[in-house]
Amino acid sequence: MAQKPSIPKGTRDFSPAEVAKRNYISSIMKHHFEVFGFQPIETPSFENSETLMGKYGEEGDRLIFKILNSGDYYNSNERNFKVVSELTQNATIYFREFFTILKNASFASYDYKVLVEFIEINLKTISLGISCNCSLEVKEIFENYILNQKNTIAIKVVNNNGSFFENEDSFLNFLDIELPKIVDYSLKKTIDRLITNEISEKALRYDLTVPFARYVVQHQNEIEFPFKRYQIQPVWRADRPQKGRFREFYQCDADVVGSTSLWQEVELVQLYDAVFTQLGLDGTTIKINNRKILSGIAEVIGAKDKLIDFTVALDKLDKIGEDGVKKEMLEKGISESAIEKVQPLFQFTGTVSEKIEKLNDLLTISEEGKKGVEELKFICKTIEKLGLQSAKIDLDVTLARGLNYYTGAIFEVTAPQVAMGSIGGGGRYDDLTGIFGLKNMSGVGISFGLDRIYLVLEELGLFPETVTATSKALFINYGNAESLYAMEAISKLRRSGIKVELYPDAAKIAKQFQHADKRGIPFAVIAGESEMKENVFGLKNLQTGEQVKLDFEGLKGALL
Repeated sequence: MAQKPSIPKGTRDFSPAEVAKRNYISSIMKHHFEVFGFQPIETPSFENSETLMGKYGEEGDRLIFKILNSGDYYNSNERNFKVVSELTQNATIYFREFFTILKNASFASYDYKVLVEFIEINLKTISLGISCNCSLEVKEIFENYILNQKNTIAIKVVNNNGSFFENEDSFLNFLDIELPKIVDYSLKKTIDRLITNEISEKALRYDLTVPFARYVVQHQNEIEFPFKRYQIQPVWRADRPQKGRFREFYQCDADVVGSTSLWQEVELVQLYDAVFTQLGLDGTTIKINNRKILSGIAEVIGAKDKLIDFTVALDKLDKIGEDGVKKEMLEKGISESAIEKVQPLFQFTGTVSEKIEKLNDLLTISEEGKKGVEELKFICKTIEKLGLQSAKIDLDVTLARGLNYYTGAIFEVTAPQVAMGSIGGGGRYDDLTGIFGLKNMSGVGISFGLDRIYLVLEELGLFPETVTATSKALFINYGNAESLYAMEAISKLRRSGIKVELYPDAAKIAKQFQHADKRGIPFAVIAGESEMKENVFGLKNLQTGEQVKLDFEGLKGALL
């Protein structure tokens, strides 16, 4: 039985028409990236696991696709895998026997010291190899659990009668339920480490930013700073697929690293404006905020220790409303008095200049907040003087994306007329390369959401009719002699950059015309015996049915 073809969830096939439209968007991006002085780089689809792991937080690490070692790895390490498997099985058998011994022992003989001593000695008989160090790990987890966990089973240290547990039932309950959990956790942790360090040493890239940081550090002696780079490549995330969210998608980034100048932020706003103007997306809104302002507000209202909780809740204002934000803040431990002080932000309206003045008044006692206002004022006032082609800039004090790594300006772009969420975003980060040992290398960058931009252009009908992957004309095949005549013309037309093709088989004429129609090819070229004698070509418009005879130059002019 033939296998039914399929693709992995969260991935997509793209038709020729879809690829042509995506290339149309990316070509406009590339043009403006280069006009603004950005240089292209590419990094590998996969990186060493250690490069990616631990850079995106616990949730991000969970979404990284790990790659199993391949090639001759399994053959040369087959024995190692067998040993690990056998040791794991033996450990499971041993621990089962160990529990039985403990449960059958006299409860009275087990005070804290004796119990821990007994477990320590016995655990040392288990070894999953030096690199695993499982026995030590289990012992540490066990001791920490007993000493630090305050629950109904384990007592703080020793109770009045010198016994470690309240009674024999609690001891047996611990052996039946809690200790197996601890051992299972330890074994799982050990095996996870084996998978990460031994079975999988590489992973698909999660984004373009961390690989870029690695690139800058690795090539720092070859790079002229400030370094302006752009990158358009796919990334992968083991996320749950849903509408508008995929496991494989493209990121389109432009970053400047090695400069703290606010002129970079000004240029990035202009870059957004230039790209979206050429795409026909007039009226896009470039929202801007500053991390220092958010920190300043938290400081002023007395919630500096709750900065993340405060800003995450504030960022949801447009989704859950004022009451929802206040409720979440209360649940996160932010006081009612602090929420009352932030009340002006819920009705934060006016022009950009008016909003800046309101922030000045609100942040008078915060040095960091005032610095953020000054940075915003420079960017916004400069943009106002220079002007934008079609976009508009707006100060959105609730904008808090990427708070864990942005340190200055924060950007987010939304499209007009379409409820699509953001189609771009970015910001300033002061220590991009610090994770790889190169300190104090400030950077600022923005990203374009290719997939969302595609959907917006499609919904608004903004793709030009000329954006197509199909040919301009199909030469009808009447046989070998006629095809040679046609191919001489085709070769010349192609050298002039005109997309034309010959139907490969001398099939029925009606079938060839149907092929052109299904492909969306607008013209058919008739090059039969009579046309050869006259040294002309028949050009038929397949939409109107109109047909004319032209010499080669006339044909070329009509197809340009």
